[in-house]
Amino acid sequence: MDKISIALSRWYNTKNYLFPWREDSSAYSVWISEIMLQQTQVSTATPYFKSWMNKFPCVKSVATAQIDDILKTWEGLGYYQRAHNIFFTAQTIINKYKGVFPKTYDELIQLKGVGDYTASAIMSISYNKPYPSIDGNLKRVIARLYGINDFKTIVEQSKKHISILMIYTNPSIINQSLMDLGREVCTPKNPKCIICPINTFCIGFNNNLIEKFSIKPTSKKIPIFDVSVGLIIQNNNILISKRKKEGLLGGLWELPGGKLVASESFKKCLKREVLEELDIKIKIINEIGTIKHQYSHFKINMRGFKCKIKSGSPKPLVSDGIKWINFNEIKNYAFPKATLKLFNIVDND
Repeated sequence: MDKISIALSRWYNTKNYLFPWREDSSAYSVWISEIMLQQTQVSTATPYFKSWMNKFPCVKSVATAQIDDILKTWEGLGYYQRAHNIFFTAQTIINKYKGVFPKTYDELIQLKGVGDYTASAIMSISYNKPYPSIDGNLKRVIARLYGINDFKTIVEQSKKHISILMIYTNPSIINQSLMDLGREVCTPKNPKCIICPINTFCIGFNNNLIEKFSIKPTSKKIPIFDVSVGLIIQNNNILISKRKKEGLLGGLWELPGGKLVASESFKKCLKREVLEELDIKIKIINEIGTIKHQYSHFKINMRGFKCKIKSGSPKPLVSDGIKWINFNEIKNYAFPKATLKLFNIVDND
């Protein structure tokens, strides 16, 4: 039997990271957890997963829910297209597969939002089939372990090596032990090589070449945008608009406003945006404040203003809908994190 497989299996069973999604290895549980863990740290995803499973314990409960409820449960987790894909896919499973999760890779990969990694995770963890799930963590582990510095072929080589490991040990354990190893031990910086269960076999460690076989992410300069939004008040209610389903933060509610263009002031921007979005003119009462927030690919400086309608009747010209709500009703709607930060300033005002 392969010594690496045995060492990984023993370490996995000894460390036993008891994440909530490992209490149930059903395809539904693995699917939701893997989608949540995309671009999200385990510590962040864990409470969201628990909350999700309490509210949506099965595929049918997702398929029959309202998208606003799904987005509210997802609120703050980011990458909201994931939530839309889950909703769509749940309906596909109910309608096309009679509520039974597909059991083949070829069927899984056809589901919206399910790529090679997620399909392979379901096949290995739920169905115990030899399908390696290759993400950044696993590529790093395999590159160091087998001494691979041809990163153009790292995915293919990773699948080849992991498939061999899966011959000797439960595929579910191999995939999950490598996930744990990459997250907890074989980290991008300052890996804990001394406590690694497979350091005896690691080419990078034994030849003092960890850095040579480390896949370094390319860093990009993150743009910063100035954004102006309005808390339009009427009869103790505020006006909110729903973003188009397609695109960034799709389906979330927000305050009217948008990005400043060149040489434009925050107040001028807000008046222009509100006219373009709602076909109304506003009077700015006072400034609420400015908050800073970073999304995955950009940062924003959002300045908020309290306003009232000067003329016109609001219409959803560029959104999927508008609504007047009481300030106490904010908790019932899903908003972007930046908007929630601004609401907190109003709370403390």
